Amino acid sequence: MANTFKVEIYDQTYRIQGQEDEEAYIQELARYVDRRMREIGEATGTVDTLRVAVLTALNIADELHLLRQQSEGVRDRAERCLRLVERALEHSA
Repeated sequence: MANTFKVEIYDQTYRIQGQEDEEAYIQELARYVDRRMREIGEATGTVDTLRVAVLTALNIADELHLLRQQSEGVRDRAERCLRLVERALEHSA
């Protein structure tokens, strides 16, 4: 069942709709976004909330992109290792 709960990001309150069991997770996400916005606002000296939000979105998108690249690299290495193990097992049989 969907519930509505409040989160606060950069001194603004938002009503978010989600499942009861999602509230803690969404609150955690809101705290992360709030923290990043405050860091970027302080680092840039920007007071315009929209600009801070856009810069924060770009920053978080960059983090996500880098994590995806790292994840793909790990997956590629794991697949190579698996092929090496499979070949070694074929030769030892």
